[in-house]
Amino acid sequence: MLERIPRRERRDLLIAWAAIAVAFSLLYVRGGITLTSFLLIFVVSLLTVGVGFVLHELAHKFAAMHFGYWAEFEKDNTMLVVAVVLAALVGVVFAAPGATMIYGATTKRENGIISAAGPVTNLALCGVFFGVFLAGGALGNMLIWLIGIMGVQINAMLAAFNMLPVSVLDGKKVLEWDMRVFAVIFVAAFAALIAALTFL
Repeated sequence: MLERIPRRERRDLLIAWAAIAVAFSLLYVRGGITLTSFLLIFVVSLLTVGVGFVLHELAHKFAAMHFGYWAEFEKDNTMLVVAVVLAALVGVVFAAPGATMIYGATTKRENGIISAAGPVTNLALCGVFFGVFLAGGALGNMLIWLIGIMGVQINAMLAAFNMLPVSVLDGKKVLEWDMRVFAVIFVAAFAALIAALTFL
């Protein structure tokens, strides 16, 4: 699988992964930043955002390749800076550090499926991290418990944000393909987000 991810794409994914982890870390430690708390949350963010962000983009990539198209993630330096600055100043993460570019003329159906692959991956990861959360509670391990909570919350945020039917986000492309599929994923994403922020 790694041979399908060129060196430049791997570099862009790693840079975007680090930047978005910093942004989410600033979001979680607002109101009382110490070096120790920031480093702890940063490491947890690398695990949770890293898995969620990278698998989201790779889901787009391999869905596109399933249809016979070449696709590569490309970071957006401006949006990387915006994500970190917004998190630091106003406590909002605008998680759009780049996009997976698809080379070829996709049909509306193909584009819809490729776009849906990312948010659906994040929703699946919500389930995985909820299992981690439960395991952390059962074991009495606060670090595992924290990874579970942040994993659910961050992946729910990524799914919900990307399903907004605006601009170049996934939601708009899914809606243009199939309103029913859009409605199911949209409702699931925001239900997951509300539940994660309310009960975890």
